[in-house]
Amino acid sequence: MKTFLTCFLFIFSFLFFETAILTNIVFLPVIPDLLLLFTVYVSIHRGSLIGETTGFFSGFFLDVLSASPLGLNALLRTFLGFFGGLFFLILNTNGFFIPFFLGISATLVKALWQQIISFFFPNIVYTYDFLSVNVWLECLINGLLAPVLFFLFSRFHSLSEDPAETIKNSTRKMNKV
Repeated sequence: MKTFLTCFLFIFSFLFFETAILTNIVFLPVIPDLLLLFTVYVSIHRGSLIGETTGFFSGFFLDVLSASPLGLNALLRTFLGFFGGLFFLILNTNGFFIPFFLGISATLVKALWQQIISFFFPNIVYTYDFLSVNVWLECLINGLLAPVLFFLFSRFHSLSEDPAETIKNSTRKMNKV
């Protein structure tokens, strides 16, 4: 329950920060995708189910508050939550290089999925131009923000504690009683 509430707190905080503040800063050429980085972190540290759920709700709320077609971001982020969950407890997200790589690769995967979806809905879905500087700048910004945000997220035990360790501790407590 604590993880659920913490996830929604971060989703709504990042959602309003992205849509209300970052979109109105004129000198930013691209907007960093904080919700994407949060979905990747949660899916790697809590598994596919929580990653998919976080991805779906963050994408759905982003769809509601943005001009994108309803369900587009929800679909993209649900996929990313699932695929990030495949690396559940495999990757060590401490340090700089792994989170940097995850931020860049998640942004590229999001852009590729959006490109694939645009084949089915060509006049509705905005696509990234991979020859443009904006895609690579968004990758760089997300890559540079990922280590900082992952460090911040690791300070919240409900997001980063090992579920197997939690089960083991609760079993020990039950055995003592």
